[in-house]
Amino acid sequence: MSYIAPKELATKMIEAGEAKIFMSTKDTLIRSYMAGAILALGAAFAVTITVNTGQPLIGALLFPAGFCILYLLGFDLLTGVFTLAPLALIAKRPGVTLQGVLRNWGLVFVGNFAGAFTTAIFMAIIFTTGFTHAPDAVGERIGHIGEARTLGYAEAGAAGMLTLFIRAVMCNWMVSTGVVAAMMSTTVPGKVLGMWMPIMIFFYLGFEHSIVNMYLFPSGLLLGGQFTWGDYLIWNEIPTVLGNLVGGLTFVGAMIYSTHYKTSPSRAPVQREGQVTVRPAE
Repeated sequence: MSYIAPKELATKMIEAGEAKIFMSTKDTLIRSYMAGAILALGAAFAVTITVNTGQPLIGALLFPAGFCILYLLGFDLLTGVFTLAPLALIAKRPGVTLQGVLRNWGLVFVGNFAGAFTTAIFMAIIFTTGFTHAPDAVGERIGHIGEARTLGYAEAGAAGMLTLFIRAVMCNWMVSTGVVAAMMSTTVPGKVLGMWMPIMIFFYLGFEHSIVNMYLFPSGLLLGGQFTWGDYLIWNEIPTVLGNLVGGLTFVGAMIYSTHYKTSPSRAPVQREGQVTVRPAE
């Protein structure tokens, strides 16, 4: 069957996390670099569609194409390893350590950022004709996105930081749901459908994705956005990374692990003088 039941899925998630922890440095960096570059291109694609059509929903509907491509090619996003890698540690797989999990996260972060920044440079060249002209309409929009989602949060102070963090939590709740949903199917159409819906939801609702932002904000700076690298790191990237970690690990990884891998005993029916009551299994 093409559908993988949740109990088997939980085991597959742990095995996937274990494999990522023990992956070589070379392969981890290459796969994360390509994931960042492709997802960034998908973000540029979605923003271009939104600007040209004036319909953000169309951009959100098509944005998951980049995510599906990178997943099917076996590339790694930080948001995905935030969810999968710790499960191997929690399940006490042999040889898995906290140091190994942190090593994986660090390498994937570096690779994702390098890939996204490469795409940012390439697209900035395109939007400005090799930096000889002012940014076109799409380039201007990207610059304004960077301003609104750094300085805009900063103006609101603590409330802005809270909003940013919650948006990041909600983002990886959806993104990691997409990663896991793809693992529930053994067919390409099934995997694509499983990924498409939650990824579309996160993008349309404007949640904060650390790797998408690795493209949007450096690109915005290259295109003349009126904010700084410090604004980007403090008022977006760092809180977004932390929120993505909480969202993916808590609402996806831990929930599936705790109920499908560490299933509690079922309640057993007990006969009592013509009626049935229920008590916990011994």
